[in-house]
Amino acid sequence: MFSGFVVFSVVGFMAQAQSKPVSEVAASGPGLAFLVYPSAVLQLPGAPFWSALFFIMLLFVGLDSQFCTMEGFITAVVDEWPRYLRPHKELFIAVVCILSYLVAIPIVCQGGMYVFKLFDYYAASGICLLFLIFFECIAISWAYGANKFYENLKDMVGYYPCPWWKWCWIVFCPAICFGVFCFSLIQYNRLTYLTYEYPWWGELVGWMMGLSSMLCIPGYMIYKWTQTPGSFEHRLKILCRPDIDIKELRMQSIGGIVSKANSDITSL
Repeated sequence: MFSGFVVFSVVGFMAQAQSKPVSEVAASGPGLAFLVYPSAVLQLPGAPFWSALFFIMLLFVGLDSQFCTMEGFITAVVDEWPRYLRPHKELFIAVVCILSYLVAIPIVCQGGMYVFKLFDYYAASGICLLFLIFFECIAISWAYGANKFYENLKDMVGYYPCPWWKWCWIVFCPAICFGVFCFSLIQYNRLTYLTYEYPWWGELVGWMMGLSSMLCIPGYMIYKWTQTPGSFEHRLKILCRPDIDIKELRMQSIGGIVSKANSDITSL
């Protein structure tokens, strides 16, 4: 949010200085931060100082985003196969980081901006991201249960968050994601960069990258459905409504803490 305030205030200044609308000064994408903003900073007193602050901020924003992405992926995979991956978690993290580094090398080579736009347009934002966020909200608020998640947050932070967040998880966020997803499909345009229009095989590669993430959700749903025995109602209840007693988990957690404290006292 802070980056948005900084960048778009500068874009407004550039539009005012050039007597042009904002849409003609810069479009969304890397050019906004790496072309438009440096041009505006050059007109400020002490330009090197402000430039250093801005790009340090971008570095920290990128690191923070990378930590969240990697930790979310690694935690999900390790929790799915704990017997094989948890004893070797550090090695697994190293392998994932090395593979991510190798995949990103073409982006910093000559012509890497075309590869970056392909990743950004199809795999990192837009349709793919909205699809994943929609099902994430549905899984937490409707399958796991918003009330259970609300109780989990209370256990973690020590108090109940504002009830407004519960409405966001249940209604507003899924509805907005679904609506924007539909509008994105309706208003879909072929990918272009400056005057270059990507060929059909380039779009095919982009859709394959996007679907590699999107199809994991229905694919895993089908896999779990076929591997779960029982009737239709039984499978639906087992897979969509986990039977988790929050009060029992709290008592077990308290009992474990008390047992550990008693053992420590006994050892002393």
